Amino acid sequence: MGRRVTQRDIARMTGVSQATVSLVLNGSGAVRIAQETRQRVLDAIRATGYVADVVGRRLADRSNRILGVFTYEPVFPSATADFYHPFLVGIEQRAEQLGCDLLLFTSGPHRMRLADGCIVLGRSIGRDELARLVAEHHPFVSVGRRDAPDVPYVGADYGAATAALVAAAVELGHRRLAYVGTGGPAESHLDRLRGFAGACLAAGVSATHEPRRDGALDGAVPRLLAAGVTALFLEEPADAADLVAVLRAHGRDVPGDVSVVVLGEPTRAGATPAPFDVTRFRTPRREMGWRAVDHLTEIVGGGPAQQTLLACELVPGETLRTASSKERT
Repeated sequence: MGRRVTQRDIARMTGVSQATVSLVLNGSGAVRIAQETRQRVLDAIRATGYVADVVGRRLADRSNRILGVFTYEPVFPSATADFYHPFLVGIEQRAEQLGCDLLLFTSGPHRMRLADGCIVLGRSIGRDELARLVAEHHPFVSVGRRDAPDVPYVGADYGAATAALVAAAVELGHRRLAYVGTGGPAESHLDRLRGFAGACLAAGVSATHEPRRDGALDGAVPRLLAAGVTALFLEEPADAADLVAVLRAHGRDVPGDVSVVVLGEPTRAGATPAPFDVTRFRTPRREMGWRAVDHLTEIVGGGPAQQTLLACELVPGETLRTASSKERT
């Protein structure tokens, strides 16, 4: 035809109304269409190579079908080794399946209204910022649990995963356990520490928290060894290699003398890998991004805001071993 084929052209070729063509394209079952008519329209679409007018459909839906993505980190994550990369992969895959485009915001959250709704990422998002997003009534979903009743999110159940690893250590005979990390203020860190403390309390074993706010392991390790700790739970997995090196410098073998468990994946790109297959849990990052898109499209369509936690996968490794009979006392 020398120009873009339209629904009107398909209607003229098949002798039906444009509304009928639209019903066939949209797969609507609300209006019964004779199978012969439906097939005639489909044959014409196939023969002409007709492609739906996406812009027109979006205008009819009163929706741009554009989802925003904004991260509260200093630099938008793009490297495959970055902790946030799998989240973005899940977001992209699901958005493509749903026929939505993505708009990446890098200049600030004030431009979010360019999209139908927005997915926000970041370990630490201020309460005031979350309250502002809620008050503006613009659809959004957080990737990561937030301590706010009105904030929709898809998070990982770090507390349950940490508690499960504590239970595994206790089952192997460990009676003096230590949590090495800040324990906050990010919700993901708070959940880990709470899961650790609660599981230790339930099992009746000794629990120590080494805050490590100075970022140094050299000072923490001697105190923990002097206290008889035999299993260390590391909040920041990227520090695993350094922790093993410090333990060795103090004459302790891993896992021969001390067991090490890490709580998730490294959050820093380029971290030195630990010299062992470390016992840990895996955060469902791709699935979290995927589910965030589902939640957001439901909110955009008028559905309720939801708060969802996804289970983490426990990954057995070489660094958690049975405690000796001496260590059990």
